Amino acid sequence: MGNSWACFAPEVKEVTLTRKTSKRLPNSSRKSRTSTSTPTMDIGMLNDDAFIQQQALAAALLFRQHQQNLSLPLARSTSVVYPSPGPKRLPKSSSSRQRSSSDSLIQTYQLVKQDVKVDGLETNHFVLVHGGGFGAWCWYKIITLLEEGGFIVDAVDLTGSGIHCFDTNSIASLAQYVKPLTDILEKLEDGEKVILVGHDFGGACISYAMELFPSKISKAIFVAAAMLRSEQSTLDMFSQQAASNDLMRQTQIFLYANGKDQPPTAIDLDKALVKDLLFNQSPAKMGFKVLVSVPHEASVVIHVQDVALAVVSMRPTPFAPVKEKLVLSNMNYGSVGRFYVGTQEDSAIPVSLQEDMIKSNPPQQVFWLKGSDHAPFFSRPQSLYKILVEIAQIPSEKV
Repeated sequence: MGNSWACFAPEVKEVTLTRKTSKRLPNSSRKSRTSTSTPTMDIGMLNDDAFIQQQALAAALLFRQHQQNLSLPLARSTSVVYPSPGPKRLPKSSSSRQRSSSDSLIQTYQLVKQDVKVDGLETNHFVLVHGGGFGAWCWYKIITLLEEGGFIVDAVDLTGSGIHCFDTNSIASLAQYVKPLTDILEKLEDGEKVILVGHDFGGACISYAMELFPSKISKAIFVAAAMLRSEQSTLDMFSQQAASNDLMRQTQIFLYANGKDQPPTAIDLDKALVKDLLFNQSPAKMGFKVLVSVPHEASVVIHVQDVALAVVSMRPTPFAPVKEKLVLSNMNYGSVGRFYVGTQEDSAIPVSLQEDMIKSNPPQQVFWLKGSDHAPFFSRPQSLYKILVEIAQIPSEKV
């Protein structure tokens, strides 16, 4: 889970909110080596602090290129989509495929060499909703794969997440937190539908949207996510196993922007423990090489290491939405086809808890990702992509 499961454990650290400013990587600290073609940044020559700083620089350059509408297929907000033309064909199912090194050690601009048939689908439009603490940035591999497959993709930054400019501690309700998502759905044309994909706490967020806009949602896919029943909160569901998840309790840090005599306002994570909790199967030393073309400058191949990117990019999760109970009806929420994608090596949401959610609120179909931690978009991007495509191909009349 991003930041919010198993919330009220006595071992959890408590802090009064303080502001930390991000550090920029000075030009003098960048070390690189030059080849006969394009310059590269040598990760092996950097110490750990500089390496993490490099990831922040990489993310900044990637987002800068996205803002300038350059060639790199990376989306960071809901405002831009990148449909890819050309003939497509459907890949085989990958829900039980063994872990492959190609899932993580691959270049972003070479992520996919196979086409997908999107003709005849009820919709080819995915909306990706991040989990607690994450942002739209976490989907960058899945965005690349889906767009190369001919799909339209929106990756949303929920309120106070990613690059959305809002104080997380000031978020008072689930409706406020989910507003960037509901704004997308409100703006859809009559008859237009999307496939919602929610990760982690994003599962509660897409459930909220399903109740409000059932006619605009073709399918809902819960990826290692909170799949709740009506009158249940995320806090209710995940506090059931609070006592058995020591790592979660050790990692959580409650923030008290209004003082310790008031309820917590947000939940942060101890960055020293986040890899073991969320990214225990994600590549630690090797990641992606991204070719960044900057106008009037030489192209640069930047090594984007997923865990370091997450450490510098994650933000606290607002507490009020986590404890808010959902109100879900069979007429609205229940009319949307639901699918669950489980993660078998998940330290944040154990398999036993995922199975409890599936049993208490059965979806139409369940897929399991072998060898995946809580962040399959990092540890198993190819497999997750193929499952998403397979679900998109399921005829609507069977939902």
